[in-house]
Amino acid sequence: MIRAALSAARTAGPRDVPIGAVVFDASGAELARAVNAREADGDPTAHAEVLALRAAARALGDGWRLVGTTLAVTVEPCTMCAGAAVLARVDRVVFGAWEPKTGAVGSLWDVVRDRRLNHRPQVRGGILADECSALLERFFAGQRAAGSQRPTDR
Repeated sequence: MIRAALSAARTAGPRDVPIGAVVFDASGAELARAVNAREADGDPTAHAEVLALRAAARALGDGWRLVGTTLAVTVEPCTMCAGAAVLARVDRVVFGAWEPKTGAVGSLWDVVRDRRLNHRPQVRGGILADECSALLERFFAGQRAAGSQRPTDR
């Protein structure tokens, strides 16, 4: 699943942080995939996870609940994306690289396991973490070499 998310991440536009997300149904079939598109779309909510969840809901065609699904993403989701996974009733979140600055699935916060919420997906992090981190490191090294001040985060 993380390999599929990596494949998606590699399609990111030149200015967008290469993060990929894929939603799978209970049988493991791919429902939707997306890549970060904040810069391309001029949309602060255009994180890969949010875009993939929206597309998966459209693919299922029965509302916004994504019960039985798995969200696979190359980097630990931020608070917005972790919250979206909870609200969509995703069963499982799997991710590659940990994100100590903004991660909300165990690093900085743990939104998905907050007992005050009515849904708590299963979580598995650190899958192919080195490969996922390397993709980000190459992107940001290229940004620094080009003298870009943006993007600075996800």
